[in-house]
Parts: sequence; C-alpha cells; structure tokens
Amino acid sequence: MINVLIAEDMHLIRGAMVALLSAEEDVTVVGEVGHGDEVVPACLLHRPDVALIDIGLPGTDGLTATAELSRRLPECRAVILTGLATPAALRRALDAGARGFVVKDTPARQLAECVRRVAAGERVVDPDLAVAALHARKNPLTTRELEVLKAAAEGAPVGEIADRLCLSGGTVRNYLSRILSKVGARTRVEAVTIAREAGWLWPDDLGDLGVIRYRSPT
Repeated sequence: MINVLIAEDMHLIRGAMVALLSAEEDVTVVGEVGHGDEVVPACLLHRPDVALIDIGLPGTDGLTATAELSRRLPECRAVILTGLATPAALRRALDAGARGFVVKDTPARQLAECVRRVAAGERVVDPDLAVAALHARKNPLTTRELEVLKAAAEGAPVGEIADRLCLSGGTVRNYLSRILSKVGARTRVEAVTIAREAGWLWPDDLGDLGVIRYRSPT
C-alpha cells in the first residue's frame, strides 16, 4: 500500500484529489493540509511514502517545504503540483528535491500512476518539459543587475532603486539599459517577464509563477 499526503490550499481541488486517489486499491491518503507551514510536521507525523505538494501554498511555499522535507524526511518522496508548468518552475522543483512534477489538470489515472512510479523510486517529469529545462537559456545577468531588475519589477522608480541599492541614478539607468540589451527586451516590463519565465528572476509570490504555460513545440 502506498501512503500519500496531499498539500493543497484550494479545498475543492484537494477534496477531488483525496477522492480520486482513495479510489485506487493500492493508495491510501493518510493526511491532507492546506498551508505550507503544515507540510513537514504532517509528514513527520504520518510518514507518507509520497507527498503531493502545491507549488504556491500560503505561508511556506511548496518549493521551500519540499526542500525542508527532503532534508528532514528523505524517505518521503515529494511531487510538486502546479497549475502552470514552465521549465523554470521544473528546475526549481528538482533543485528542491522533488521526485515528480505534475500539472493539476493531469487526468486522474496519470496522477495515480505518477504516485506509483515515484513511490517505486522513479523520477516523473514530462519529457518535453525536461528537455526544455535542460536547454533553457543561460542567465546573462550579474547579481547586481538582478537586484536592479527585481527592484524595477516591484515598480520602484529610478530614484528609489538608487536609494535602495546605494547607487546613483545614472548608474541605475546604465544598469537598466544593459539589462534590456542582454535579455533582448525593449522595456523594463518585457525584461521582467523574460527574466521570470527563464527562471532568472523568481517571483516573491509563487502564485505568479509561470506567466506562460509551457507547451511542447508543434
């Protein structure tokens, strides 16, 4: 029997997953939580074989919870659940120690099969998405340029960015110009979008993750 814990903050989605997986003869849902801070304590209590973890949980986000779970209970294999799949999100999930990466609209049969394969020690990721992640564009921005772009992404004007980073206004403008050139953008907004989709600039709110859902080339 495969014991599963589900971490999903949307009650309807969590209830549907509980019902679908409980209908499988070889799967038992041993726990369910709706907040990121509850993931590791619940797993330590119930000792599931597999934990299905939403990437955008409130409180501690799903990736942070997965990384902590991998450290404190490595025998529990985590599968990241997301509504939006991008190569950047996949890379972050694998770096956190996830053994699977599943989009929430995955058919019930495929979700159950993913649980079985992960419980058996396999890594389950969409192959097209995995290839895209491996061949994703390398980050051309320096640490300082990322700091400037992150401040710009928050809507800060040049003067505020300069004060925050202890730079002159002219230096900030030079950084912004260099950033646009490096990422191939025409505006700051476009540069932020490109950087987030590529995984160079990670959003503070993981609910914003994956501005564009990944589709394999046709």
